[in-house]
Amino acid sequence: MAKNKKPTKRSTVARLMKYLKPHFGLIVCAFVFAVISAAATLFTPVIIGNAVDCIVGANNVDFEKLTVYACVLAGLIAAVMVFQWLMNVCVNRAAHLSVRDARRDGFSALIDAPLSYVDGNQHGDLAARISIDADQIADGIVQGATQIFTGVVTIIGTLVFMILINPWIALAVAALTPLSLLVSYFVARGTHKYFTEQTRVRGELYSRTEETIKNRALITAYGYAESAEREFGKTNDELKRCGFKATFYSSLVNPSTRLINSLVYAVAAVMGTIFAIDGKVTVGGITQLLLYANQFARPLNEITGVITEFQTSLAAAKRILDLADVQPQDDSGKALPSCDSIELQDLGFSYSKDRPFIQGLNVEVPQGTLVAIVGRTGCGKTTLINLLMRFYDPDSGQILLDGNGAKEFTRSSVRKNFGMVLQDSWVFKGTVRDNIAYGKSNATDEEVRAAARAADIDGFIERMPNGYDTVIDDGDGISQGQKQLINIARIMLVDPPMLILDEATSNIDTRTEKRVQAAFDKLLRPENGKKKTGFVVAHRLSTIVHADVILVMDNGKIIERGTHKQLLEKNGAYAELYRAQFAREAI
Repeated sequence: MAKNKKPTKRSTVARLMKYLKPHFGLIVCAFVFAVISAAATLFTPVIIGNAVDCIVGANNVDFEKLTVYACVLAGLIAAVMVFQWLMNVCVNRAAHLSVRDARRDGFSALIDAPLSYVDGNQHGDLAARISIDADQIADGIVQGATQIFTGVVTIIGTLVFMILINPWIALAVAALTPLSLLVSYFVARGTHKYFTEQTRVRGELYSRTEETIKNRALITAYGYAESAEREFGKTNDELKRCGFKATFYSSLVNPSTRLINSLVYAVAAVMGTIFAIDGKVTVGGITQLLLYANQFARPLNEITGVITEFQTSLAAAKRILDLADVQPQDDSGKALPSCDSIELQDLGFSYSKDRPFIQGLNVEVPQGTLVAIVGRTGCGKTTLINLLMRFYDPDSGQILLDGNGAKEFTRSSVRKNFGMVLQDSWVFKGTVRDNIAYGKSNATDEEVRAAARAADIDGFIERMPNGYDTVIDDGDGISQGQKQLINIARIMLVDPPMLILDEATSNIDTRTEKRVQAAFDKLLRPENGKKKTGFVVAHRLSTIVHADVILVMDNGKIIERGTHKQLLEKNGAYAELYRAQFAREAI
């Protein structure tokens, strides 16, 4: 199989152009305004040169013409200002609309990306791609497009005017100027790798900062502040090192091109003086040539001056475009209307191909069965849940839903049949009502309140300043237990046919846990209706004593299965866990 080619600057630019294409009209308008602005700029030396010719010689000043030239010059300057402003408006709008689209695609790809991709990258780095890198692309487009539009028109127009005045001087200027382009090319080619490294390290720094802020209490509690500061300092120093190299080498461009352009200006002045002595050009003509020589060089200086910004933007663009190109998990298949039973047949899965994890797993879960999964940390409990939810697909074997292979159905329809409450509670910024109705946006107010009452959180909500309309956030001082109760209320509102509870009551006190457990029992086994199928991952073994079947896992395998009573009588791994836990609780 042929290997994929390493992305180049050219391919990055080509991929970036697809985001500019929808806003081509704005780019065309910007180009038109750039042409008008450059044309007005090109005529100013003509007016100035003609004005100079009006004041050559003693007592030979044509004030009437000077007044006309002054008015024309003022009009040209005003036109340059207006059309440059219009050009900048169009370029800025096209740039920010394009970046908005790239940022949207990047976020959309992140939402739909396989869980393995998200787990395999630093979360702060992924956030930096969508925020910081996207802004740098906008800056590069604005700077680059503005300079290129005006620069190309100015260079071509200036050369034409110089040829009309004196072709020999124009030829000398045109022959020397490419030297500055060569210097710019070689310096830019060498600095691209430094800007790419700078962007990568900046993402690492962003990720480390986010991690530190998120775990500030833990860092302080364990006295890890100095170590965290040292690690941050290492990354910060690395960013300083590659940033210094990138800026230093790119900064060589502008002084080098200015030196060459000064040489071009001097050559034009000497040649113009010689031609003036021979009477082949007027003093006003020399003025025009010198102004045009300066105008010819200025766009090149400006274009090379934004190389640093452009290189940074290219590196940033590659990162967010790579994110946008991440292929989503396949969600093909037919819709799964409802599911009540699950069977795992010879299931095999590993996170890394060289390290097998789950092998030959067989479990049959009829409708209405409550399955508890227990075992030591890292035994495969959460992995099994991830496979049930199709966050990952098994490497071998299959999962049957009501007798049909899970891969026959779309991932989204499979997940709609599960209600999942995780150990890590999460609330977003919004009202309490919106947080509870997260999985059922069309829920009525009474349905939301009923779910809150079932989760034993209604009283707490009513005591909040605005009740169910109180705006909350993940860092609003709400306890972990209260957040978890809101998460539990969500699942009770959705009322799916199957439930997955992954340490759902771990952040709740024992008294509240019993109330929530009673609510779960009602949810799993309603008085009027069929029983629901449930999976409970638990460390508190007291919460699963009434489970229909308990699976004891170790190293990705089921080493014991049976009811609570059967496993205690067997006096194996489960009995050991049970005795150890109650011995600790008794202390």
